[in-house]
Amino acid sequence: MKKIGYKIAITFIVSLLFTSCAAFTDNSYHVSSPDGMLKFEVYTSQGQLYYKVNDGETEVFQESKLGLKFKNHSPLGEKLEVISSSNQSNNTTWEQPWGEKRLIEDRYEELLLELQETNGDNKKLNLRVRVYNDGFGFRYEVPEQAGISELIITDEITEFKLPTVDKAWWTAIYSEEYYEAITQFTPVNEMDTVCLPLTIETQSGKYLAIHEANLTNYAAMNLYCADSSTLSCDLTPWSTGEKVFTNVPFVSPWRMVIVADKPGDLITSYLELNLNEPCKIEDTSWIETGKYIGIWWGMHNGTYTWHMGEKHGATTKNTKMYIDFAAKHNFKGVLVEGWNYGWGNDWTKEGDKFQFTTPYPDFDIEYLSDYALKKGVRLIGHHETGGATQNYEQQMEEAFAMYNKLGIRSVKTGYVGSRLNGKERHSSQYGIRHFRKVIECAAKYQISIDNHEPAMPSGLRRTYPNLLSQEGVRGQEYNAWSPDGGNKPEHLTIIPFTRGLAGPIDFTPGIFNFENPVNPGTRVQTTIAKQLALYVVIYSPVQMAADLIENYEGNPALKFIEDVPVNWDITKVLDAKIGDFITVVRKDRDSNEWYLGSITDENSRFITVDLDFLDKDTNYRAEIYRDGDDASWESNPTAIKIETSTVTKTDQLMFRLATSGGVAVRFVPIMD
Repeated sequence: MKKIGYKIAITFIVSLLFTSCAAFTDNSYHVSSPDGMLKFEVYTSQGQLYYKVNDGETEVFQESKLGLKFKNHSPLGEKLEVISSSNQSNNTTWEQPWGEKRLIEDRYEELLLELQETNGDNKKLNLRVRVYNDGFGFRYEVPEQAGISELIITDEITEFKLPTVDKAWWTAIYSEEYYEAITQFTPVNEMDTVCLPLTIETQSGKYLAIHEANLTNYAAMNLYCADSSTLSCDLTPWSTGEKVFTNVPFVSPWRMVIVADKPGDLITSYLELNLNEPCKIEDTSWIETGKYIGIWWGMHNGTYTWHMGEKHGATTKNTKMYIDFAAKHNFKGVLVEGWNYGWGNDWTKEGDKFQFTTPYPDFDIEYLSDYALKKGVRLIGHHETGGATQNYEQQMEEAFAMYNKLGIRSVKTGYVGSRLNGKERHSSQYGIRHFRKVIECAAKYQISIDNHEPAMPSGLRRTYPNLLSQEGVRGQEYNAWSPDGGNKPEHLTIIPFTRGLAGPIDFTPGIFNFENPVNPGTRVQTTIAKQLALYVVIYSPVQMAADLIENYEGNPALKFIEDVPVNWDITKVLDAKIGDFITVVRKDRDSNEWYLGSITDENSRFITVDLDFLDKDTNYRAEIYRDGDDASWESNPTAIKIETSTVTKTDQLMFRLATSGGVAVRFVPIMD
């Protein structure tokens, strides 16, 4: 991967200072998107700070409160006056070193209000607002000021008041662990306290996604419905009840909302990334992306164990087999879980026993690292912490240094445990601090991270692109052991529009064998073609082929996984209905090939795909992996039809998707 310059082409930034005379009224200020459609208005009424948003003639949010609550200080937001305001425009383009799109346009209009209390201790507060064509973000900035050096935030007075009682796709934050819950679809006034992103279908026909960006040294924002349609902020607390401890000056994360006319536009918005800081890693050439296999699914389905014993998976012998398979089939990495001391029979309660530099006797890490490198493959490190973050922080620098010496360039981390160190939530300020510390330490040793049981992603991958992927979703492993039978067919047609909006997902697709002798009531509820399509539909720069390697041998469907890239130049959502189906196409970053993935829920359906995304005056060989004519996720999930045809930009393709089925297509330019 080459070293990347992060600002490209034309940069246009204009700043203009003005006072309250530029407002519509004495206390009302506004800023509109570059295309003039999205309007954010902020004002005070009897000292309380409010905002509202319109998209053209459509109300997006009605009068909603803004502000911060403190311990030992009066709230900031209830008795304020505007001291000054300034506007700024930005139109830049920057390049991702990897990602679902190469070039990102960062174009917005900005309003900065400087406010001060009219009573009490005259605290100061700045509100910064940026409005894009596809949404907006705002954040609180508490500037340096006399008499205040530290603050304890007990919550925010941040609201999102919908004009109507709309429906939302949501998962609960406090009653579930790690965001690994079934998504609910209900009116907002029937929601629990929910995590972000929160995706809303409005009665006006708009689609909204409420999230946060650049979550740094702060607690994650959650939402609850305070009345019939007002969504209010609830920051994840410390075990002692406080939400955020901070020094002054400080800035909050961005509170952001994507505003879209159709579901697919939510996915192709890059608002979250634009609201994060530019890359802090000067040379990104050491960051490696790609596909991997691993000694992993066998533990979930009972073939192997993580701990030592006769069924131990992480042995030198097994790992050599996986390295050989990876070299033969174009996989860059081999993940091995259970290689180090600490994996007891109940390791989820004994995380402080993990040793991150000491392998089990039957795992020769030095030999295997060297063997893999000679084969053009790298081992992928694994650090399960059991949530014992202090134990991990004491060892991680030495562990990353060891991996660097062995030529290991990426690590999968894990935090299985309802509380970090037995008491703090993953999305608390404590957890956010820990996860950032790991990313920054890993970067020092040229190590990339794939974080499982994380805090919800908020775009940090722009600033630290060694944060490759994260979990934070009810993933594939539930299809091996979940008492409810596994993920339902509609699950994968929802998560691109919810968890997927936060960033790359290490969902671990690619299961080919649907038998489950250990838990026969639980299984993967898809067809093989749908498993292939997931490599296009669900984005991650590190994609796993999750099945046992013996289930891939001799199966021609493996070729699609061998061929499909993980880095893209362009991404388009051709058609979608949340919870029903989605069709995505992406153009390879390193060639002129296009890839298509389409999946459906429990209903079989026909889809028609216009190929007008292809380059003109070019013939393509379409390599099609579709459901067999008699395919069904329940009765015949392995039925797949592989065929080729010649197509051009003016053609259409029609496919039948089986129940919980899909189709995956590779479009290869035909050279004369």
